[in-house]
Amino acid sequence: MSKQILVNASHYETRVATLENGEIRQLHIEREEDRNVVGNVYKGVVKRVLPGMQAAFLELGLERTAFLYVDDITDDPFGSDVEVEEENDDEEDPAEEGDRPAASEDDRGPDKRAPRKPQYGKRRYSNRRSRERANIQDLLKEGQEILVQVAKAPIGTKGARLTTHISLPGRNLVLMPTVKHVGISRRIEHERERRRLRDLFLKRIRPKGVGFIIRTVAEGKSFRDLKADTDYLVKLWTRIKRDAARKKAPALIHDDLSLAMRAVRDFFTDEVDSFVIDDADEYENVLRFIGQFMPRLKNRVKLFKGPSQLFEHYGIEAEISRALGKKVWLKSGGYLLIDQSEALTAIDVNTGRYVGSKSLEETILKTNLEAVKEVAYQLRIRNVGGIIIIDLIDMESGENREKVYQALQESLGEDRARTNILKISELGLVEMTRKRTHEDLVRYLTETCVICEGRGYHKSRRTICFEIFREIEKEALSGTKNIVVFANPDVTFKMLEDEREHVHKLEDRFSKTIIIKSDPSFHVEQFEVFGKH
Repeated sequence: MSKQILVNASHYETRVATLENGEIRQLHIEREEDRNVVGNVYKGVVKRVLPGMQAAFLELGLERTAFLYVDDITDDPFGSDVEVEEENDDEEDPAEEGDRPAASEDDRGPDKRAPRKPQYGKRRYSNRRSRERANIQDLLKEGQEILVQVAKAPIGTKGARLTTHISLPGRNLVLMPTVKHVGISRRIEHERERRRLRDLFLKRIRPKGVGFIIRTVAEGKSFRDLKADTDYLVKLWTRIKRDAARKKAPALIHDDLSLAMRAVRDFFTDEVDSFVIDDADEYENVLRFIGQFMPRLKNRVKLFKGPSQLFEHYGIEAEISRALGKKVWLKSGGYLLIDQSEALTAIDVNTGRYVGSKSLEETILKTNLEAVKEVAYQLRIRNVGGIIIIDLIDMESGENREKVYQALQESLGEDRARTNILKISELGLVEMTRKRTHEDLVRYLTETCVICEGRGYHKSRRTICFEIFREIEKEALSGTKNIVVFANPDVTFKMLEDEREHVHKLEDRFSKTIIIKSDPSFHVEQFEVFGKH
């Protein structure tokens, strides 16, 4: 399988696309004036504490205040994709032991009487009891200064979402200074490799008093690789603590890497065949970064010098334009209608021009199978998050519904964003959610239409004409001799042609002269009606 990373960098915007066999897997866009704040560490000031919402609003120095839920203070930060590994030792500080749940018998090993050697076991941590008794008003006070990290970027009218659990990603590890556990990515599937990494890190590398996640890319890495990452992250955390102590809130304490550098850190692995970038300065920066952390991949970095632009050469520009459309055609002739709103995203599947060849059920099955693959692709490239409803074409066969459901699950399995999907209902609907961390592509690259104000439609010219007639009726009662109407040229043309008879009847009814004038600066729904003596 061919994998590529493409970076289109300029002084005003950076775009990164990851490709597998020529198909876009991820698309990220970052503009200079609104750089991504996810991962940034701030020293914030608590502005308001809301017990009813169990949340607090913090001033960080951003355009809008950010919010912090009580769960983001008390929850254990390890996600479901991380398996926790813990070193158990008789001689641990009792105070530290009391900060976490006691190990089960299985965790302590078969010989509980003499656990002289460190035992490593998988543990599941739960803060349910602490969440039940913790209230936001007991944890935070107005005016308090606190160190936080942005977990979700501002989206729409919502401010950034924060967490007190700082996580500092490196190439192979993630430092989590607010916990004392070590987690290993579940995507490292081979038990022998998991054991090797666990023993290597816990016995020879792990610093005291902080937690770590061993990332998927750490598979096969040596002691030297992990030690270098650990030293770098510990120094970074030391600098953050020093700067936080010196600076007055609100203040930015740690700014995450640029998009191009994050692409190197998070996506550039041994499985990637080439890393192509079209900016000479950013190319040199990438080479220096790779030379320090992964020199063996240096020869896979290429500077693009083609006659066309990078994204045009690889067909990315066309795919971005396609992702901004409401209708998405399928190869078979069917199509998707994608409606995005603040509340949810609705996707309607239609057979369109596809008529099949054998039976109606087979036609519907093939259309739905093709559609769910395209849906998964569109969700990734558009970065759609939140609640998503997919209206499939109704299938009579339960076996066919299961085939489509499995195809959707398989397609969504390639998505880095966490998804949750329910079974296809009897109405042919799929309800699902996709984790939202950034503004979706449509909202990021578009503006609300000044004509329809985001509705996707505007009133018809005939509807506007009738509204104008009602305004004329009200104005005619004022005793003026003439009535003047200013409106959009399309509306005035409609009034003087198709609706001329109604205009004459109003003039006869009220014995008034109606003067109709066009103003090109008026949009379709805008008009003015006033009397003139």
